[in-house]
Amino acid sequence: MFVRPRPPFSQIIQGRGKSQVFVNLLFKPPFDRRLFALKLHTVVRFQSTHTKHLLNMATSKTIHLTPDDTGVFKFGSQDSETAKKTSELLQENHDKHHIFFNNTGFHNHIAHHLLTLYGLGAPASVIERQYKLNASYQRPVVLSTNQAPVDMSIPDNFHNHLGKQKYYHDFLVFWQREIETKGWKDVLKERVFAGDAKADDMLGRMFAGFLHPLIHLGFGIEFNQPAIIAEALAQASVHDQWITQYLLDVEKNAQPGNKTIPQLLDEIRGDKKLSTAAEWDDGNKIRDGILARARGEMINYASQWTVGKGELEAKTAQMINSAIYFTAAAQRPPKQVKFDFYFMHCVNSSIFFTSFKNQDFLSEAQKGRLLEWKGRLDLIMYASRRSPELLLEEISGYVPKLLEAGDAEWRGLFQRLFEFEDDGHAVKLGRAVAHAEVVSQGYEDQDWAKIKGFMWLKVGNMVADSVEDTGDTWARSVGFDEAWKDYVDRPRQVHL
Repeated sequence: MFVRPRPPFSQIIQGRGKSQVFVNLLFKPPFDRRLFALKLHTVVRFQSTHTKHLLNMATSKTIHLTPDDTGVFKFGSQDSETAKKTSELLQENHDKHHIFFNNTGFHNHIAHHLLTLYGLGAPASVIERQYKLNASYQRPVVLSTNQAPVDMSIPDNFHNHLGKQKYYHDFLVFWQREIETKGWKDVLKERVFAGDAKADDMLGRMFAGFLHPLIHLGFGIEFNQPAIIAEALAQASVHDQWITQYLLDVEKNAQPGNKTIPQLLDEIRGDKKLSTAAEWDDGNKIRDGILARARGEMINYASQWTVGKGELEAKTAQMINSAIYFTAAAQRPPKQVKFDFYFMHCVNSSIFFTSFKNQDFLSEAQKGRLLEWKGRLDLIMYASRRSPELLLEEISGYVPKLLEAGDAEWRGLFQRLFEFEDDGHAVKLGRAVAHAEVVSQGYEDQDWAKIKGFMWLKVGNMVADSVEDTGDTWARSVGFDEAWKDYVDRPRQVHL
């Protein structure tokens, strides 16, 4: 595969006058891209054998990582000490902490954070420090010691307690037993991907809560951890399912064709009824905005994105590339660069579709359906934030804040994100963007491939720079003027 060489860094960054001393920093990561792409596919190709080996140690109740088990995007190596420490911390989180850290339903991101750090080669000291930071505010896994455990193997009990967060631990015990008895692949085939009403209910719940259950499931599958998969199923069980009907209605109205996600984003923005359906004061801008005021219009556009036979590989790349496009390009100059909190979850969940599409227990049709639901969720997420204008020049013309050798390349960016103190969203976003660069190779000549070439590291720098900048880490609902009112204007820059 031919890989076009990158231009020197001095040709990519924007200058600051004749006195600017350009750093001759080549935009190349610390690995050969051709070998990296080959390595990615090699990991995937032998995943079933690797999984069988790991399942002899990792169980539905026990976390066990090895130095070789670092996910689909391996960056750097791991050692047995870090594997042991990360496993211990994940086990403590599994045994002690609820999936929500408050009654409002804010998610426990510890598993996401630690596995991302581990996969990127972070040392044990960083992983432990970030764990302690976020473990400090978690709730106990059992919310009430006075409450008798509920046996969720009784169908009525299972059905009657769906969507109720205080029963997370009861559902966790149920899913642990199911996986222990049947194996996680058969459990997912039967309870999530079977295509009947009960499975569709659970599949829809995976897309609830801004994709958090799906993200959790993705980590469990990617890192071959049945206990994390059990957490994901329990998490989905205590989420609501109103988004499911939207996804099913879109599916019923599907219109096979060649529309791409970027085309549909443009059409959604151009539809004034739909693009302005969400209001700032809506409690949930998807449910109370788009689906309440422009349901038919939304279904019409979303139903035009389909995955046909033989399209899984290309449409996966399209979804991943497009999620980063509408997330990174939704800026509001001259305001400082910030990423939308809700769009960011569309990107952070996209990385797992590399794992999903390579699972041998799922049929091609099941994989295609899962991908369709993700693309259609992304479209309604975009509409729900008032369909912001997408400014590609905000990416192509971006000037990284740090220009010293290494700071603006992937290794330096990851080191900065390792140290950033949050709940893991930032480093997950960085990993997902770097992964997307690899997945998008070979598709740069496609009209839908909006992010390409040197733009990938531009986005990576935007991520690190924006979270380190002043103000709230994430903007929320960036199509609204109100989302930007507390952010300052960026410094003026001289362009070449």
